[in-house]
Amino acid sequence: MSGGRAPAVGTVIPSDLYGFAERLTEAERAVLTGLREQLQSTVYPLLNDAWDRAELPTELLEAVRGLELMDPPALREAGEPVGDLLTGFRNFELARCDINVGTLYNAQAGLFRTVCTLGGSPEQARDLDARIRTYELTGVFGLTEPDHGSDVAGGLATTATRDAATGEWVINGAKRWIGGATVSDVVATFARDTADGQVKCFLVPRGAEGVSMTIIPHKASLRIMQNAHIEYRDVRVGEDARLQGINSFADVARCLRNMRSDVAWMAVGAQAGAYEAALRYVRGREQFGQPIAGFQLVQEKLAVMLGNLTASLGMVVQLTEQQAAGVFKDENSALAKMYTSLRLRETVALAREVCGGNGITLDTDVARFHADAEAIYSYEGTHEINALIVGRAVTGVGAFV
Repeated sequence: MSGGRAPAVGTVIPSDLYGFAERLTEAERAVLTGLREQLQSTVYPLLNDAWDRAELPTELLEAVRGLELMDPPALREAGEPVGDLLTGFRNFELARCDINVGTLYNAQAGLFRTVCTLGGSPEQARDLDARIRTYELTGVFGLTEPDHGSDVAGGLATTATRDAATGEWVINGAKRWIGGATVSDVVATFARDTADGQVKCFLVPRGAEGVSMTIIPHKASLRIMQNAHIEYRDVRVGEDARLQGINSFADVARCLRNMRSDVAWMAVGAQAGAYEAALRYVRGREQFGQPIAGFQLVQEKLAVMLGNLTASLGMVVQLTEQQAAGVFKDENSALAKMYTSLRLRETVALAREVCGGNGITLDTDVARFHADAEAIYSYEGTHEINALIVGRAVTGVGAFV
């Protein structure tokens, strides 16, 4: 094995050899570097035990909420806004640490915040966003149902009926796979208005009368993130709990367009986490009298992982810059989510492979990424649904049914 060369690393992010993160401002880079250090010192030490026990410890939840990522002090001091590219790299960095952590944060800052800011009236959006950014109000996104996931656009079964006497809405139905619901204040609950058949959204308090939640057990993926099964039995909320800008599934789709972009960024960050964990391992692991990092087949797998990561990162950077310029296309965000999560699946499998038997233990970190990648592959639109969105766009023919 030839030696003497220093390993190639990116200037801002170690695995970003093409330097996409160099597009960030100096203040944004400092935020990203600070986030990495905070995650390493306060969150990372809690992960393996929490994943092994399938629990969300209070100290981990508080650590994530205490990061001040939606309104970073360093940017306020620099007089800079929170840019779209930094928002993407923030999701990248969180998932690079752990997919559960990225999902937990994204439930508040991505899914819930997006539906409130895009789905609320201007007054609602302004009030809610201020409270969401500081965690004064916590919430989650409640769309998926026990019997309706991919077909939820037409199959949404949860109902909302307006009581003519009181003006209140009465909600009945069920939601499933709602991550973080048991530790949040409200659930942004999508329900079909029995009067016009259109989808509406209501901020339902977790403790409202008629709401019951149970944590879904026996998961093999996202074990730290607690997913809930929720039942609604004659739950009453006022008109002020309804997000005024959600009046059809087209409005929901507008939110999903943004959310898929967030998930794509997380898929790329998770690739970086798995790749870097595998790289650390092969440098230290010796077989046949030398580090396995010097074996040709191991290096080929590392190169494929890095290629997947780099191509995926280039895609989400371009998507984010496109959206920052005001160009939002369903097919573009769907393509990014589909492609990056597919590459994630391959990357984590290769990472586990080069770690051998040790790759199925939590000690290498690879096992967490390997298991949790399955959740990213499925949520915010399965591979097949996102492929059909792209297919419809490029052919002009819908093939959903």
